[in-house]
Amino acid sequence: MWSGSRVRTWLLPGLLAAVIVAVLAAGRSAESADVPRLQFGLASWYGPGFHGKETASGEIFDQREMVAAHRTLPLGCVIRVTNLENGRRLTLRVIDRGPYGRNFRNGTVVDVSRGAARRLGFIKQGLVRVRIEVIDVPD
Repeated sequence: MWSGSRVRTWLLPGLLAAVIVAVLAAGRSAESADVPRLQFGLASWYGPGFHGKETASGEIFDQREMVAAHRTLPLGCVIRVTNLENGRRLTLRVIDRGPYGRNFRNGTVVDVSRGAARRLGFIKQGLVRVRIEVIDVPD
């Protein structure tokens, strides 16, 4: 059985450790801690059917801009997408949600705007293997 003095001896250091852990955990953004910094998969592109329409972020989609749609990354996140077949890479902002449907079921992890796909060099193929690096996560 624990005596009162033994409990008091361990109580203060235990409480101090708990406070330190809580302060350190509060200092990190929960959102940025959960964001995977590197992903691999397929990219597809979208454009004409969505041009001029509102995105999940509230911005109006312009298929010529350097933007992307991702299912889980925070809106406003900045990513670097590298075409693994030709080495071209591009920095994009995530402003929308997607991909969905057939492309998602086939392993697509990101939809990029038509303009981004043109610069990455995969307009004709429609799908390409990519590496996605998260560069910046908004607060």
